[in-house]
Amino acid sequence: MQVAIVAQRGNDRTAELAGALRDRLRKVGVSVWLDDATAGRLDVKGRPVGEFHAADLVVSIGGDGTFLFAAHGAGDTPILGVNLGEVGFLNPVNPDDAVDAVLSQVRQFRTEGSFPTRSRPRLATRGDGWTLPSAINEVVIQGTRRGHGGGADLTVRIDGSEYSSGHADGVLVATPTGSTAYNLSENGPLIHPAVSGFVVTGMSATRGMPPLVVDSESTVTVSVDDPAEAVVIADGRIRERVDTPTEVRVGIGDDPIRTVGPSSDFFEALEKLD
Repeated sequence: MQVAIVAQRGNDRTAELAGALRDRLRKVGVSVWLDDATAGRLDVKGRPVGEFHAADLVVSIGGDGTFLFAAHGAGDTPILGVNLGEVGFLNPVNPDDAVDAVLSQVRQFRTEGSFPTRSRPRLATRGDGWTLPSAINEVVIQGTRRGHGGGADLTVRIDGSEYSSGHADGVLVATPTGSTAYNLSENGPLIHPAVSGFVVTGMSATRGMPPLVVDSESTVTVSVDDPAEAVVIADGRIRERVDTPTEVRVGIGDDPIRTVGPSSDFFEALEKLD
């Protein structure tokens, strides 16, 4: 069995826990990969996170940002999240329980050959001749800069029908997972993870563009007419600069995240946002 571990960068506590988990797993005959940064802190050989899709299980140690980083490399490999962050929507396992939680999944895999998993949707984004890697939290379509003198002229369509048009800093499309992140800071609504849908939120729109929750089967099309260049951003880290006029199409992809282990309490995690 192959387990890959991703730990929050620059954090001695997460690196220490990753090292302890690696040692324990190796004692029970499990092969372990560490991400390059964590391996460097422990003075052992590491691997790029982009290769972790080849593992049987990925363990993320840190906050939700670490989980997102791990998930972009995990592909459809199941992920178990250990929470050393502040909120922990994606990381339900307490660090004190991390070793036992991972060993429990190892026993499950060795007995059954698979894990019981839960799925969370990702967003697929495409334009004229390009696609972005799937987003777990959100996709943002915006001008090259925000604020006075920035933004873009946008038209938003849902399944071909015009919803809104006008000038805005941008448009944010978020999954239920991402509704608690950037979407919330833009005054978008929270979406319970059991809801089959996603949200479209205008960013400082000059005309009416209230947040809209749409069905999971919907396609959101954002047409950008001005300025000459726009930016499409997935999960705050993957960017595509596009010339305008252009259309960007966003919908639920066919490659959900798969998670294992205990499920997080959505409402308990919400309390930590205050």
